[in-house]
Amino acid sequence: MALKATVVRAELQVSDMDRHYYATHPLTLAQHPSETGERLMVRLLAFAMHADERLEFGRGLSTDEDPDLWQRDYTGDIERWIEVGQPDEARLRKACARAREVVVLNYGGRAAELWWEKVASALARHDNLVVWDLPHEQVQALTALYGRGLRLTVMIQDGEVRLLEADGSEVAIQPVARMGAQSA
Repeated sequence: MALKATVVRAELQVSDMDRHYYATHPLTLAQHPSETGERLMVRLLAFAMHADERLEFGRGLSTDEDPDLWQRDYTGDIERWIEVGQPDEARLRKACARAREVVVLNYGGRAAELWWEKVASALARHDNLVVWDLPHEQVQALTALYGRGLRLTVMIQDGEVRLLEADGSEVAIQPVARMGAQSA
């Protein structure tokens, strides 16, 4: 019998002082049975960092053609393609050919470092690629917020992302620019 996705509902109240973007986003995320809470929370963080009325989640881990998140313009062209984790170089090459901007949120401690060592030289030629590293300890703190119903206030200023829960829990994430951050 196939396992079903877990539905996670989240409400993000985003105040992004860096981009002057302020909005509330009610979100419904489908957590694939093989997806960890850590990965789901990084997807939610990716949404918060790039929040826009046209940003949406891809169809999930079971669909190779879709990114984790993407933003299309009104003509259907892909403005931003977002991947979390360590996608392979061929997937990123294809994404860079299809989208105006490709963003990777690289996390996972030592695995993230090994991935970068393996693909860095091949990815260097892509001018529309941005790679952010998420510090392992901060991702673990973010994962501690995981729940099936989330109400988070997200404040972004000077590149730092602060997530606050109604109970007073707070997590600060400071993404580290690995590649192409001047365009982010």
